[in-house]
Amino acid sequence: MNRYVLKFAKEGYSRFTSHLDMLRMFKRAFKRTGIALVYSQGFNPHPKLGFAQPLSLGYTSACELLEFETEKPYRPEQIVCLLSPVMPEGIEILGCSVVPEGVKSLASAAAAAEYTVILPAPAGKNYADVLRTYLAQDEIFVEKKQKKTKKMISVDIRPKIRSIAVVCSDPLTLHMCLDSGSQSNLSPEQVLSSFIAFAEIPVSRAEISVRREKLIFDKNLQF
Repeated sequence: MNRYVLKFAKEGYSRFTSHLDMLRMFKRAFKRTGIALVYSQGFNPHPKLGFAQPLSLGYTSACELLEFETEKPYRPEQIVCLLSPVMPEGIEILGCSVVPEGVKSLASAAAAAEYTVILPAPAGKNYADVLRTYLAQDEIFVEKKQKKTKKMISVDIRPKIRSIAVVCSDPLTLHMCLDSGSQSNLSPEQVLSSFIAFAEIPVSRAEISVRREKLIFDKNLQF
């Protein structure tokens, strides 16, 4: 089995490309380069490729990971050389490696993600102290829509926040490490809405930028 993971950055206007459109783009890119992907069986076969963790629309990233299988073996550096020239603006191939034996899928092994969040905030407030008070809460409840019923429910996100730190105060820059996997997952959007309300920061969502910096996996996987 020839399984690989492609690491790439998503910058600029490409952040507005949806998850499904990214999959279509990579399918076309593999076809153009002649890299022979393995297809699923059945009436509607599709290439075996998928992202470790889908990225929210509007986010940039320095650590996107695409897992795929090929019909024949390739050198990782060969895959990088073939794909790099056909990538659209904003997508940069950073590397390629072989998926270790025993790993079912990157999606199942994903555990957490690190983010850099930048937002304009009024001067004169010690946001490091505000953040410490925010994180000192035993429970942090936010409203979340259920997938099946579409009803809004209140959920406690505190157990899913691994860490948050103030990196810079002008503009206010936060480093977040949050659960991000099949077992436990927390969107930065829920943390942002909660913290902004707690800190009483008069900012609109359009003024905030979010960048995923790193994906963290179980079993000591690193890419």
